[in-house]
Amino acid sequence: MSTSRRTLLAGGVGALGGLLLGAAGCAASGPVPHHELRLMVPNTPGGGYDYTARTLAVTLSDTELVDAVEVFNLTGGSGTVALTRLVHEAGNGRLLLQMGLGLVGSVNTHAELNPTRIADATPVARLMDEAEAVIVAPDSPYRSLAALTAAWRDGGLRAGTGSRPGGPDHLALMLTAEAAGIAPDEVRYSVYDGGGGLLAALLSHDVDFVMSGVSEYRHAIATGELRVLAVTGEQRLAGIDAPTLRESGFDLAVTNWRGLLAPPGLAERDLAETTAVLDALHATTQWRRALRDNGWSDAYLTGDAFGRFLAAEDQRVGRLLRTFPAGTGAGGGAEAGSGTDSGADRD
Repeated sequence: MSTSRRTLLAGGVGALGGLLLGAAGCAASGPVPHHELRLMVPNTPGGGYDYTARTLAVTLSDTELVDAVEVFNLTGGSGTVALTRLVHEAGNGRLLLQMGLGLVGSVNTHAELNPTRIADATPVARLMDEAEAVIVAPDSPYRSLAALTAAWRDGGLRAGTGSRPGGPDHLALMLTAEAAGIAPDEVRYSVYDGGGGLLAALLSHDVDFVMSGVSEYRHAIATGELRVLAVTGEQRLAGIDAPTLRESGFDLAVTNWRGLLAPPGLAERDLAETTAVLDALHATTQWRRALRDNGWSDAYLTGDAFGRFLAAEDQRVGRLLRTFPAGTGAGGGAEAGSGTDSGADRD
């Protein structure tokens, strides 16, 4: 998530679980080699990482840039178990970890339990970023962000998020509360693992609103099952009739991002091959279509530049977590939602 002051197959995620996608050949006429990849997702099926990885897998298959790509989920420790597995696979040039801002937050909040750091892995690429959104149920009494924040300041509202402290939903929520003049210890929120749990909590009125990425809910938004009061990016999102935070009077813009890490100790050839595959993918119309259809912005960055970005994000998230601690405050703080699995995160 950067701050300034500031179709994958709808319903097809489950069917794609563990799917091995084969391709007959390589569509690129350049130097991209035939290649097999395994994409490890650090949370449960259905969340943002999972959706991104499966979109990536389908697009790699459709463009015939790899011989085969397998997606599998390894949960635990809010993503840190998968990161540890990646680091222990030193030299494995066929394994990638789908990650993003949420994993940076998890590493910071789990430092005492798991010493593995983002810097222990090999940076490969940042793929995209996306705005968060303030979302309410269709029968919510709040028709605008101004109305919701007025009630929020008066106390009594509970938010829902799909990420734990340091994740994109949590940071977007806390930064929005700060911009609205609400103290961190007065922010009440429940954490749900997986987009389905968060959606169920909102529709059953266990929470008054949610802060979430948009891509997982575009169909529900389009059909009127959910209403978006504001989006957190610098610009409005195509197909969503909602203003930005700035247009709503808040001097704030917040985005989430996702990317890929590889194990440490890669041979230069392996890293070059993987980067060449992703470079070729980035240039395809199929990937541009995937970005557009999911409301993602192109934020492609590779190599040392991505490594420097990761180091800066690690420091930035650490500072924000000191400002917005995870503990409960007087009437505020987080509690686990009924859909929460302590071993995973939906980022």
